[in-house]
Amino acid sequence: MHDDEFTQMPPAGGRKASLDRFQFCARRQLLQHAVPEAADGLGDTFRDLVDAHQVLGRSSRDSGLVLSINAHLWGAVFPLLNYGTEEQRQTWLGDLLSGELLGGHAITEPQAGSDLDALAVSARKTEDGFVLGGRKRYITNTPIADLLVVYARLEDKLSAFIVCRDDEGVQFCAAPTVKGCRSATMGDVILDNCRIPSSRQLGKTGSGKMMIQHALELERAFIFAGIAGIMDWQLQTVIRHSRERKVNGRHLGANQAISHRIADMQLRLETLRLWVGHCATLKDNRQRLTLASAQTKLYGGEAFLQSSLDAVHILGSSGIEEGSDLAVLVDDAIASRLFSGSSEMQKNIIAALLGTGEGFKG
Repeated sequence: MHDDEFTQMPPAGGRKASLDRFQFCARRQLLQHAVPEAADGLGDTFRDLVDAHQVLGRSSRDSGLVLSINAHLWGAVFPLLNYGTEEQRQTWLGDLLSGELLGGHAITEPQAGSDLDALAVSARKTEDGFVLGGRKRYITNTPIADLLVVYARLEDKLSAFIVCRDDEGVQFCAAPTVKGCRSATMGDVILDNCRIPSSRQLGKTGSGKMMIQHALELERAFIFAGIAGIMDWQLQTVIRHSRERKVNGRHLGANQAISHRIADMQLRLETLRLWVGHCATLKDNRQRLTLASAQTKLYGGEAFLQSSLDAVHILGSSGIEEGSDLAVLVDDAIASRLFSGSSEMQKNIIAALLGTGEGFKG
């Protein structure tokens, strides 16, 4: 995939534009990487997925689009691929991969985010299916999604269900919204005696926690592939500015304070690429991803924020002009420290896996 494939991408702005941009990427097979050919994918590798997402980020400079596509892939496509029945895959997977349908997953609730034991949305078995009740919050893609994988408690066991926008008793809302990554539409999912057939349970009863952890591992590992592309664009922008801008008759980049910031931006970008590439290698070799994905998410979130601040600082007032892409990216970078689990949560995971911290039970 090359940058020129995205030159005709529809402009950003509003829910329809977000859907148009998503479908534009789908037509370029961006959703089909690392999916077997037998499942309507390209049959290539996670390394290929990483390369394609970096091109997307560099060309679009749209963190919200990157977030939206990753929520679709790791929240809906891969759970169906890994846990779905043959009937479920036949019904939804092909259309999710082609972009005919847009999906995501609904985990967070008003009172619970990273604490999965506090999730309270309920599911009750009936003669002809399930009845779901409760509310999900800050769910990426909700206002434009066709379906979501919703996690709820069935017999007090966290389980997964496929909920469609036109199901009885469900509302996919367009609020509340957040400031960062605005093109990734977000909102609440209200489940008021939402009725779905028995065929909509995804995976086994009680497997919800494991499915969430797997989905978030993949999201943490690969969402920063697209962000690395955006950071590449930031770097090239400040390099160009430092060469063109003159202060006291000298190029701006001749100022050591500026050149050192640019050097730091380059180092962060290359380090992030190494981390994301390491995750791709682990997945392609079918190795465990838990520690590497937490480290990638932690490093990526902090690196993106610092490089975004540095880019604005180097450009000065022009970097914070109304409508400036660089200014918008600061808000996006702040959000990147929170989505898929905060930086502090990643440190907890890393510490626990090293045999220390809160999660250690020695």
